[in-house]
Amino acid sequence: MSAREEILAKVRRAVAGAPETSVPRGYRMSNQVSDLVGLFAERVDDYRAVVHVVPAAEVPGRLAELVGERRMIVPEGLPADWPRGIGGTSVAELDAADGVLTGCAVAIAETGTIVLDTGPGQGRRAQTLVPDYHLCVVRADQIVSGVPEAVARLDPARPLTWISGPSATSDIELNRVEGVHGPRTLEVVIST
Repeated sequence: MSAREEILAKVRRAVAGAPETSVPRGYRMSNQVSDLVGLFAERVDDYRAVVHVVPAAEVPGRLAELVGERRMIVPEGLPADWPRGIGGTSVAELDAADGVLTGCAVAIAETGTIVLDTGPGQGRRAQTLVPDYHLCVVRADQIVSGVPEAVARLDPARPLTWISGPSATSDIELNRVEGVHGPRTLEVVIST
């Protein structure tokens, strides 16, 4: 018998005959927020991301300005009038890229979090974590108030990447270091 099996056997013997109990799950499923776009923009900004709130008709032009001369990975599935880029599927392409342009699956106003699920226009996980710059477009209708609403919109079988600002960590002396586990710069265009 392995150590794991031995421990589990002891737990089973200890709880044998104990009455079944139910755990109430009264989670708050939504929160009434009068301005989801405003709250999301404020929270994303709190994470040191650069935020632009732009009317939907102006998004292609703003993206062209922001992309400029950067060599960008642009996954398949984005609108045709958005900037085009390199494929970003090989190690060499990922290494040569200045950044990545993506959409998202959902965004959370309360936490300022963007969730990618590798759907159309979001790219593979490596495409969004390797480049030093991430330019992400969030449509106003993709913003929900809280995490439970976001989880309800997501498919748990898909690979999910939850982004709350640029990648950052702190050392033991609390010195913040950005870009360790993903993009050093996050720029978000909120399309209204």
